[in-house]
Amino acid sequence: MSATDSLDPVDPDGADRYTVISADCHAGADLLDYRPYLEQRYHEEFDAWAATYVNPYEDLVADTADRNWNSARRIAELEQDGIVAEVVFPNTIPPFFPSGSLMAPAPTAEEFRRRWAGLRAHNRWLADFCSAAPGRRAGVFQILLNDVQEAVQEIRWAVAAGLRGGLLLPGTPPGSGLPELYSSAYDPIWAVCAELGVPVNHHAGSASPPLGDEPAARAVYMVETTWFSHRALWHLIFGGAFRRHPDLRLVLTEQGSGWIPGVLDMLDYYHGRLVAAATKASTAESKFGAGLAASMGKGPSEVWRDNCFVGASFMRPHEVPLRDRIGIEKIMWGSDFPHDEGTYPYSREGLRFAYARVPRDEVAAMLGGNAARVYGFDLDALDPVAAKVGPLVSEIAEPLAEPPAGATSPVFARGASVRVW
Repeated sequence: MSATDSLDPVDPDGADRYTVISADCHAGADLLDYRPYLEQRYHEEFDAWAATYVNPYEDLVADTADRNWNSARRIAELEQDGIVAEVVFPNTIPPFFPSGSLMAPAPTAEEFRRRWAGLRAHNRWLADFCSAAPGRRAGVFQILLNDVQEAVQEIRWAVAAGLRGGLLLPGTPPGSGLPELYSSAYDPIWAVCAELGVPVNHHAGSASPPLGDEPAARAVYMVETTWFSHRALWHLIFGGAFRRHPDLRLVLTEQGSGWIPGVLDMLDYYHGRLVAAATKASTAESKFGAGLAASMGKGPSEVWRDNCFVGASFMRPHEVPLRDRIGIEKIMWGSDFPHDEGTYPYSREGLRFAYARVPRDEVAAMLGGNAARVYGFDLDALDPVAAKVGPLVSEIAEPLAEPPAGATSPVFARGASVRVW
């Protein structure tokens, strides 16, 4: 079966089931288990650093923390949840980082050497972790943007090592000291990802500026963090990355999906106003658009259609009616395992809450077919597993009367119509 097929596996009893691939899961090594993956010249520094490091995350010191690195436990719990494969983003603390790498600010020049060594250790651990479950994990490898040539070399290593989840693109928040993502300085990164056929993933949380620890700052972070992550979309579009590298693919993960139609309308509007000079029209904004039409190529909606996807983690019911405007072939559901805001262990219920009464071919695409196509999963290999553990088509078609009592995922928030920017 190809990745574009919408057929579902059939178990021995004749029941149709979905093949579910989570496009958003998280994993990482226990802190000291990164040591063998570090270059030996960093071992002494790592030992001294690790001896005084205090993990700030309760979930990474709890009894359930080994979900991040215990391969057998992870497979068992995902299968229990109806999931047969996963795209693996980082979660734990790599060497020399103050926090999880996804949330850590860009390193200073003094910090870069050790942070880069720590990320490379994570990538090497991840390659082994994915190889422990052949065909069932697409590992997302990490880079830093401080040294573009070092990043390009790491991308080539990661793809050769079997990490087919693609690149995790760091953010460039205000104050980072890095060129903005629209800068042509990053062209070598876009070029190698397009050449090797791996997506560029931009996950929520990595692009926000530091705001402090006051209660108001934490609230502002929650309101703004997805917006800062969305910026990668218009930076790469207006920066012309997709014109220069037409095979480049961008995936925006755990940022919601309901915002996409409105933002594309806005981007199309500004694109039209800014490039009016090229069409001999006149607008108030056209004086700012000199050279833009030639440098960026296609308009924003065309770029979205041809090059972009959304990792629609725990897709909410109010987002589902927008699926045609987003593009059904663009949407990849994710459980966000093992995070509290994820749907585990109630993913079947989460799917019912969102997708009940949606046509089965559309559900099959959003739950697995699209992710298989983007990340290179082999559905022929996964379907036999799904025939045993996947959620029943009839089950997902049945609306959920009441959310599970113990569920913590926002997908179950009744009456939620909040637009997540």
